[in-house]
Amino acid sequence: MTEFNPALVTDARTHLLCYLVASALASYALTKSWRIDHMVESARIWLARNQKSTSWLERIMLGQLALKLAREQQAQTRAYADVGTLFNSELGLNYESPVVGRLWQRCSEALGRRGDFLGK
Repeated sequence: MTEFNPALVTDARTHLLCYLVASALASYALTKSWRIDHMVESARIWLARNQKSTSWLERIMLGQLALKLAREQQAQTRAYADVGTLFNSELGLNYESPVVGRLWQRCSEALGRRGDFLGK
């Protein structure tokens, strides 16, 4: 029997984008490079963990937007030395972190401007 995986709604899209931005920042802190393969894997992990699905085009668009936002955040703050605070013990986003709160706000704003294209 196939499980039902609902498509992303606006709130889930913001959660995914924020997770991808945080993952990109963590990956950059470890590798000093912006890795597309990490974006692909992070999107797969989040979608599976949350039992969601989305089109390949939307995954590509969100991954590219996540890298753009991560670079922007990295440039503004100069470093995310303690990327461990971005995630909780289950490797989900640590929504109690002020940094994650700022990332969430930025992701929400970015999707608000792009909402029509993404199906908002």
